[in-house]
Amino acid sequence: MDDPTIVAKEPRFRGDGEALRRILIVRLGAMGDVLHAIPAVDLVRHALPQCEIGWVIERRWTPLLCANGFSMAGETSPERPLTNTVHVVDTRAWRKSLLSSATFREFSSATKHIRERHYDLALDFQGSIKSAVLAKLSGADSIVGFEQPREYVASMLYSHKVSTSLAHVVDQNFTLARYAVGDALAPPRTLLPIDSVAESWVSMRLAELGISRFAILAPTAGWKAKEWPSSSFGVVATELSKRGVASLINFGPGEESAAEEVRAASKGVAVPFACDLSQLIALTRRAALFIGGDTGPMHLAASLNVPVVALFGPTDPVRNGPYTARAKVLRSARSLTSYSHVARNDEGLVSITPEEVIAAAVELLSTGSNVWAKRSRE
Repeated sequence: MDDPTIVAKEPRFRGDGEALRRILIVRLGAMGDVLHAIPAVDLVRHALPQCEIGWVIERRWTPLLCANGFSMAGETSPERPLTNTVHVVDTRAWRKSLLSSATFREFSSATKHIRERHYDLALDFQGSIKSAVLAKLSGADSIVGFEQPREYVASMLYSHKVSTSLAHVVDQNFTLARYAVGDALAPPRTLLPIDSVAESWVSMRLAELGISRFAILAPTAGWKAKEWPSSSFGVVATELSKRGVASLINFGPGEESAAEEVRAASKGVAVPFACDLSQLIALTRRAALFIGGDTGPMHLAASLNVPVVALFGPTDPVRNGPYTARAKVLRSARSLTSYSHVARNDEGLVSITPEEVIAAAVELLSTGSNVWAKRSRE
């Protein structure tokens, strides 16, 4: 029997000696975590081009894998570049009505659809109890996860466990992928869908605003300690405007007040820009710069090779920083690493000055244009 903590040097085979035919990826969310898993899954796609890849993901994050309105299954395409099948679940909605017949029917239908694909191998990149349960219910012949998952109970459902001492989440995910593909190498890429409707909408909206070169400002985060002050964002937007760079404020549902605070602090220079996830992908592709904290939109910008000024407080950039060379990470020595969701500002993060951010932004803006924007003009 295989050593459960040894990563394969050669691609894995099924029990009957045939090459793996179908692999299931389990990474339900959130946005940044899905983006951190995509390069590893792309490695699997690169190393095993004939293998069918399925992915279980929360409904709200499906635009990261498949364009809105496009088929969730079939041959890969620009609209669904990475996976053959997207298996959609909605655990957040299910938890709200856990004992209802509707939840039972939706859960049963989702797991039945996964089992029907007859996966040879399931890779659990999430390491939670719910992700491990879904991997188990898939009926895959082998279930592989990290030796030290986020929730220990998850490891009890794995048939094989992979250990890693690597720091960054993306590198950890590569280690898990190599259980299936061995020592295969490929350049780290993040393949995201091209949603033609979203692309057209963003182009039209930018034209209406008369904006061409712009930065995306992201003042909100998963919890308060990861948020840089709105007043500081306002100062940065004002200075960028003097350099011919507009500022668009990214915000989500319920975050309107934060966007308004930045707009007011910039005296109207920064413009709130409401959009859904598909539109955010299209918008970010066109950005000259992104400024924000440890959030999904920041990792989206880094994944799309957009220059990033990343503002870190309690979370560790060595583990969670932008996985790109086109980034400047700012973090005060006063910030202590903690992943507790505290509802107060991090003193170290607040101490980062607008002048420091502006200097980092100017340096990045001077080193080259946005790759997508350049390509779209050719």
